Amino acid sequence: MKVNMGSIDRAVRIIVGLALIAIVFVGPQTPWGWLGVIPLATALMGNCPAYSIFGIKTCKTK
Repeated sequence: MKVNMGSIDRAVRIIVGLALIAIVFVGPQTPWGWLGVIPLATALMGNCPAYSIFGIKTCKTK
């Protein structure tokens, strides 16, 4: 898998993922917060499957 996400995109996904996961433990404590695993995992891998399908790249290429 090739990296198709830039550093800002990855940072935003990490923050959003952690915020959604935090909903499981604090706040309304709803299981929907586990959806935060998706943006967190894609940020850690550096590859977004949806970006690959649509041909989007937010990383700087050499």
